[in-house]
Amino acid sequence: MRRLVPYVILILVLVALDQATKAAVARSIPPYSSKSVIPGFFALTHVRNTGAIFGLLSRSEGRGMTYLMGALSLLALALVVIYFLRTPVSEKLTRWSLTLILAGALGNQIDRFSRGYVIDFLELYAGRFHWPTFNLADSCISVGAVVLVVTIFLRRPHASGSR
Repeated sequence: MRRLVPYVILILVLVALDQATKAAVARSIPPYSSKSVIPGFFALTHVRNTGAIFGLLSRSEGRGMTYLMGALSLLALALVVIYFLRTPVSEKLTRWSLTLILAGALGNQIDRFSRGYVIDFLELYAGRFHWPTFNLADSCISVGAVVLVVTIFLRRPHASGSR
């Protein structure tokens, strides 16, 4: 159990930062309004996302979508926890990547169940190109997923052919 402490601490810190940034945006920027930070490149834009990461499926309306997204995200969260617990202690990078994914999933899950939507606010753009608005939790999920994929592809097969 002591081996889990650093991972749990990181999850708690990242979830707290995620929730604090979302609360600050909710207090200071009206929904669907923006504040330019770097003109022509970066703005803080308060978006209420009822869909998935980066606003996927966010145009779907109604409580049904909220419940579906909540159920799917709970299922995904459970699968990541199971994968984390089954990952050998020696595979530290895999465990750290799963920790980032868990922190992000928890941060967005808190929003989904407390508000019925996720607050997204980081908007990157150049001219007419706009990256979907996202938040710290989405960043954790994305970075964790990329690191996880890289570690899986770089993993050396064991001599016996089994794990």
